[in-house]
Amino acid sequence: MKTDVTLKPGERIDDLQRNGRVIIQNPARFCFGIDAVLLSGFAKVKKGEKVIDLGSGNGILPILLEAKNDGESFTGLEIQPENVDMARRSAEINGTEKVSFVEGDIREASQLFGKNSTDVVVSNPPYMKAGSGLTNPGDAKTIARHEVLVTLDQLVEQTAALLKDGGRCYYVHRPFRLVDIFASMRRNRVEPKRLRLVYPQLEKEPVLALVEGRKYGGPELKVEKPLILYESDGATYTKEMRENYGF
Repeated sequence: MKTDVTLKPGERIDDLQRNGRVIIQNPARFCFGIDAVLLSGFAKVKKGEKVIDLGSGNGILPILLEAKNDGESFTGLEIQPENVDMARRSAEINGTEKVSFVEGDIREASQLFGKNSTDVVVSNPPYMKAGSGLTNPGDAKTIARHEVLVTLDQLVEQTAALLKDGGRCYYVHRPFRLVDIFASMRRNRVEPKRLRLVYPQLEKEPVLALVEGRKYGGPELKVEKPLILYESDGATYTKEMRENYGF
């Protein structure tokens, strides 16, 4: 790992607790959350496969996926240049040539990388539809949380265009958008194959949905057992979270 890195104002280096990997973050922009960590564990990458992350933010998913899997390459596509800069410097610190980042628009992903060019697409997209309540659509946190630069349909369209026949995609989203997600996936010939709901506690309602799809897959969805984040005290992580995710 490279140690002589220069941080810009407001930035910090966080230890990812995975194979020595670290990441540069700026809390004023947007730090990754538990949703990205859970998606990195839900996604499956086989040896030699190519992975593209749509809307990579500061690069957390390619970095974590590379640390956990033996894929050939892990590429993040991100439209905000400041985020791309942080992600590239994080990759440089970690010293891996398998991880790279491209500045660009998700809506043009298949033009940038080529149609039917990748084995796996992952994304932690904006959860909320763009609405009148947005005060600053150009704000970094707004872009990460709301569909101001890309819609769910556009994301799924580009996923389908990028994937090879039989290729897989992995999304993390909110349960209240599941109908939208499944409908868009089917319209674009990406069949939902696996679903796991994430609950803060056993007695609470789910807060996240982890979805796997397969391009031209058959019509059968496997619903996995729930993933519970905390014990009944609301503060202690469950055994699965501690053992599988390092919390």
